Amino acid sequence: MKVSVLGAAGYAGGELLRLVQDHPELELAQALSRRHAGRPVGEVHPNLHHLGMVFHPPAELEPVDTAFLALPAGAAVEAEPMVGERAETIIDLSPDFRAGARSASGEAYRTGLPELFADDLAGARRISVPGCMATAAVLALAPLQRAGLVHGDVVVDALAGSSGSGAEPGPASHHAERARAFRVYRPAGHRHEAEIAALAGVRARMTVTAVPAVRGVQVLCHVTPPRPATRPDVLRVLRDAYRDSPFVRLVTRGRGVHRLPDPQFLSGSNFVDIGCAVDDDGRRIVLVAALDNLVKGAAGGGVQSLNVARGLPETAGLGFPGLHPA
Repeated sequence: MKVSVLGAAGYAGGELLRLVQDHPELELAQALSRRHAGRPVGEVHPNLHHLGMVFHPPAELEPVDTAFLALPAGAAVEAEPMVGERAETIIDLSPDFRAGARSASGEAYRTGLPELFADDLAGARRISVPGCMATAAVLALAPLQRAGLVHGDVVVDALAGSSGSGAEPGPASHHAERARAFRVYRPAGHRHEAEIAALAGVRARMTVTAVPAVRGVQVLCHVTPPRPATRPDVLRVLRDAYRDSPFVRLVTRGRGVHRLPDPQFLSGSNFVDIGCAVDDDGRRIVLVAALDNLVKGAAGGGVQSLNVARGLPETAGLGFPGLHPA
């Protein structure tokens, strides 16, 4: 199956190149970038020197089975009509086609979150991958919502590494401003609130803090249950929900240093780790979820969705487990 990546010079685009070239059923056809056209891929992504490829301008996209759009917000909408003429399947990593938006041809985009929407993805030709922080929060919250353990608003406190801001530098991502920052940059009204509500069925109040890390997202979801709950109750719900999900790991250790999910051990992997704690009186549940924002939260989620859509093994090309120490 031939695959090309538009926006291949960005961080998520580079991860797509890495994952596709190592996938047993995919053939990497082109890496496309307007800004870096003609330059070697290894010049931008030094871990991919061995590919021996150069970037092509998007206008030179050749017919392929699947095109991944790893473009900035707004750019995917502009590129999609042209891409739709040359690719049978489009998988978008940007926010442009989330929440059931339709393609230029009128086809609805399916949500690229196989743990919750695998049936809807089967045979899909247009797929939109949720945001990285939304993915972590939704996977933590959706099972509890379905089990009737969520009452009222949910508070989602998200911590995010700098790569989530993309490869293009700006005043807030300048090293001198970002290196040691714990910057609350979205204290209220984050756009992921609506995405979490749509996918998990809860009303989320979200705060996002930039932390001094490159990769990784960690979310803490504070849930008020309608009745007192216990930690075994919560873990039972999560285990039942993800019994057959190869990329969801429950962190249930009661001792040791790493008792709750930590994104540093997930770098480069497509796993999401979920853990929980419950107040002694059972009236507050704290869910903790962690993932690599560039893989499970973007490129890996897209490849996983393509695997499901085409009936391939869900784990194909996505077996890397992360590193320790990181």
